[in-house]
Amino acid sequence: MPVALLSLAFAMAITGSNVVVGKLLAQALPVPVILFIRCVLAAAILAPVGLRPSPLPPRGWVLGNVVAQALGGTVLYNIFLLAGLRTTGALQAGIVLSSLPAVVALGAAVALRERLTARRWIAVGLAAGGVAFVAVGRNADLRGTVGGDALILAAVVCEASFVLMSRLIANRFPAARAIFWVQVASAAMLLPLAVPRLAEAWPALASPRLLALLAYHAISASVLCNLLWYAGMRRVPASLAGIFTIFLPVTAAVLALLVLDERFGPALGAGFALALASLVVATWPARATVATPLRSEAMVLRSPE
Repeated sequence: MPVALLSLAFAMAITGSNVVVGKLLAQALPVPVILFIRCVLAAAILAPVGLRPSPLPPRGWVLGNVVAQALGGTVLYNIFLLAGLRTTGALQAGIVLSSLPAVVALGAAVALRERLTARRWIAVGLAAGGVAFVAVGRNADLRGTVGGDALILAAVVCEASFVLMSRLIANRFPAARAIFWVQVASAAMLLPLAVPRLAEAWPALASPRLLALLAYHAISASVLCNLLWYAGMRRVPASLAGIFTIFLPVTAAVLALLVLDERFGPALGAGFALALASLVVATWPARATVATPLRSEAMVLRSPE
């Protein structure tokens, strides 16, 4: 279990780093172009393992799950996030993203019928308290618009759907194959949006710095992050994994301070302290239990191919 929890933490920290990278990219390139190039690069990297033992895509409910992950967790999440980052600071985006643990926990209770213990409700409450501290403390000089914040909140809902969908498939389909086909499906969805904007983006793509950021974005967000997340989700219930999504906004906020020179105040420190407390409450003392398929899942899902 500790290794699984570390995998989840690192996955969300990598995702958080891409909030800052995404803001830098979104200032220079159209959002659909960024996402299309990212998915194509990731699919190319994953192809040697993603096409084994069969080059054919999954079928049945597995295919439906992969398409849902691509739509919610890759296409819509990133479109909303990158579009929101055009008008909202990365630190403010981190504040909004801090609602992710609560959204995942509620989704796990409603959609997956996972029982939320009192300790996990307390952990979610602490995370929400951290958001409130940061929001109040930053109220005077937040860099953003209401519209930008609304787009980030829409991204939260999409990311929560990805967390829940990945829980359903984690023990039923090889991770590398699932991630490969998620990237292929995402690229297919983004193709008609990206092609009309490629000519506009071509001059900016000549920048080595921008190409390096795109390469990092593809490898970290679409490959490494997903492999770590799937590895953790094999052994951790979605409601507990949701607590670890707090690493996403915390990492985004820290990097916003270091890279984008956004301001830090006492309330932000208090918010981070509450976020850390939420992780301690959720995982300590941790008992080594292995997550088993839920009865509600067995009722609606056929056995894998």
